[in-house]
Amino acid sequence: MQLLDGLLIVLMTICLFTDLKSRKIYNHVLLPSLLLALILQVITNGWIGLSSSLLGLVVGFAILLIPYMMKGMGAGDVKLMAVIGAIQGPVFILTTAVYMAIIGGVVALLLILFRLIKSKQWLTLFHRNSLMTYGMKLAVVRNHSSNQTFPYGVAIVGGALCTMIFQGVIRL
Repeated sequence: MQLLDGLLIVLMTICLFTDLKSRKIYNHVLLPSLLLALILQVITNGWIGLSSSLLGLVVGFAILLIPYMMKGMGAGDVKLMAVIGAIQGPVFILTTAVYMAIIGGVVALLLILFRLIKSKQWLTLFHRNSLMTYGMKLAVVRNHSSNQTFPYGVAIVGGALCTMIFQGVIRL
């Protein structure tokens, strides 16, 4: 395992914990990780590593920028994706985005089903509305109260972890 892989694992562990505990991904964790990633990329891979890191930063940021602008997630999620991109590069972050979307979709469906069962609205759901309509009502959240959203850092970390496993960085 390389230093950059170790940095990513430490970053993901801290961000997963803080996102689950307080629904926040802190700048004072992300900024030092970003600076360390840029330095390590220059040391280990030279200027090509730095350019790959900067491209990964931009790609990671761009992936979640529109959902953030639509108030679908927090700024910490966007910055976490950007820093992961800076640590591992553009190919890694694009692969991570695919796994993240799958994990996020599964978690969202499970939350919708759980809330339906808990609220007993499932009894009248198919009479008045479809599951899709109900899901969209839950997805259009203007305030980020803990009972209406889920910490998307879980999906981001899960996506990066899947990428590391399938690339052989982490062996199970």
